[in-house]
Amino acid sequence: MAETDREENINPDTEGEEIVIEGPEEEKKQEEESAEAAEEMKTGENPEDGEPVKEAEESVPEESPEAEDSEKDTQEDAPEKNTDDNKDAGVRLKLQEDKFKKQIDELTERLKRSLAEFDNFRKRTDKEKSSMYEIGARDIVEKILPVLDNFERGLASAPEGDKFAEGIQMIYKQLVTALTDAGVKPIEAVGKPFDPELHNAVMHVEDAELGENIVVEEFQKGYLYRDHVVRHSMVKVAN
Repeated sequence: MAETDREENINPDTEGEEIVIEGPEEEKKQEEESAEAAEEMKTGENPEDGEPVKEAEESVPEESPEAEDSEKDTQEDAPEKNTDDNKDAGVRLKLQEDKFKKQIDELTERLKRSLAEFDNFRKRTDKEKSSMYEIGARDIVEKILPVLDNFERGLASAPEGDKFAEGIQMIYKQLVTALTDAGVKPIEAVGKPFDPELHNAVMHVEDAELGENIVVEEFQKGYLYRDHVVRHSMVKVAN
């Protein structure tokens, strides 16, 4: 019965080949061999020659004297390299600082120039405005002066004690006061040396008793507005 249990089916395709049938003894023997091999591997012995297995030692290459000298030279050159790098960085920083300083100076100069131009423009504009105002005022004063002349002629021909003439005199004084407050004043002429900037000579007279170029008579009164001549005095000059 035991032999029947150990029998295995024979494949018809394997007919003619040798068939090995292992029994319980062979299996036990293989198990023992496997256990012995495992024990030997555990204890570190070579299963073939019984010598312990040594771990491969890592080979450390020995450094040659030349390599040591090269490494030493590299370490000595490192501070010099760092010093050179610091010098280069300082030079670059100095160049950048000089560049920024130059830009600041240029911008400052442009700002000063712009401020000066603006100040000149403001002064010129103010002067032009003032001149325009004075020109306009002189034109108005010049148109009022004939009215003032007519007042003077009328009062000179009016009889003394005339109530109407006294009223006109009051109006005349009021007009003269308003013009004076506005900056209008008469030009002094009689008894003064002739000044072509202020006087307009229409007659000459020879008189040894009078000085040279002295105004002896005024035909039409001249006026100034803020030191600018509105109308020249029409005069007669001696000698």
